[in-house]
Amino acid sequence: MLQVLLCGGAVVTLSMGIRHGFGLWLQPITQDMGWTRESFALAIAIQNLSWGVLGIFVGMMADKLGAFKVLIGGAILYALGLAGMALAPTTLLFTLTAGLLIGAAQAGTTYAVIYGVLGRQIPPDRRSWAMGVTAAAGSFGQFFMVPVEGGLIAQFGWSNALLILAVIALVIAALAFGLREPGFGSTAGAAPKRDQTIGQALAEAWTNPSFVLLLAGYFVCGFQVMFIGVHMPSYLKDFGIAPHVASYSLALVGLFNIFGTYIAGNLGQKMPKRYLLSGIYGLRSVVIIGFLLAPLSPWSVYLFSAAMGFLWLSTVPLTNATIAQIFGVQHLSMLGGFVFCSHQVGSFLGVWLGGYLYDRNGNYDMVWYLAIALGIFAAIVNLPVREQALVRKPATT
Repeated sequence: MLQVLLCGGAVVTLSMGIRHGFGLWLQPITQDMGWTRESFALAIAIQNLSWGVLGIFVGMMADKLGAFKVLIGGAILYALGLAGMALAPTTLLFTLTAGLLIGAAQAGTTYAVIYGVLGRQIPPDRRSWAMGVTAAAGSFGQFFMVPVEGGLIAQFGWSNALLILAVIALVIAALAFGLREPGFGSTAGAAPKRDQTIGQALAEAWTNPSFVLLLAGYFVCGFQVMFIGVHMPSYLKDFGIAPHVASYSLALVGLFNIFGTYIAGNLGQKMPKRYLLSGIYGLRSVVIIGFLLAPLSPWSVYLFSAAMGFLWLSTVPLTNATIAQIFGVQHLSMLGGFVFCSHQVGSFLGVWLGGYLYDRNGNYDMVWYLAIALGIFAAIVNLPVREQALVRKPATT
């Protein structure tokens, strides 16, 4: 169990750490290349959408073939995507590399794949805790990698910084060796037993109201975190806040998210997860309102980042543990991929609308208001979720 946690956590640390710093490249790339903010935002929005859509099929592959092969492929795609992002001469090629290629890489190196391993390897009474630990590792990646990426940009320039990250991404392939599972192409153990086909699992999930409600809540999560993560540096610079404040603020989000996700994972073992999810989404809206009403200063930014960071990815272990609790772990990566696809549709809209509405209105006000309203919506729709495990009728012969 320890090896799975360490290697899974390290993979998520690198994958999520790299992607959380993409907002730092918005102004250097657009100013150097003469592109609009919307063009950059569209590429990152497509990245999130690609991640979500492809994550469904990558989840199916991971459930069938195991995480090892998927992680190797994801690491290679990540390196190629970052290199392409650095060298793309046009917005079209930038969108193909930063958007489609890196999106596919993230689908194969983040939560859906890693949580599938955890679900199969960790006992149910420790599963929510283990998912919280892994989500905390992703938060540590943000805390650690965002300042590193900011330093690389300052030291080597934005293009060379991306090439260096491409080399770092290949470390994920080495970590994949610690996540090989018995029964998936190895000589140890038999292939995992499948009581359901993919079609049966999908039909069961999509006719279950709780699954649909979790999808709706996760959509809001994606909208909020990606709007803030990508556009916060530019929002602060528009108000004359020094660039280092943005780097520190994103790092604080990652630091406090370590505690938030770990605590959420622990509480998920003891309390109804639907209440925890509802509270997290509601508190996000409260924190955003407070940030917009307070006078803007470096300290108000740091306080907002700490509070939002505590709530940032704490939805991840709770949502995935709820899916495992209701539907079991046979098709966990696939079902987690569907829920995460909803998250990424929200991410697409949060990133793209941020750029679109800024270019047309000259400010981010409308997107902030949408983030508040959606948080209230998500707090409401998570309350009716039923967490009881489904009782299936025995298969007849």
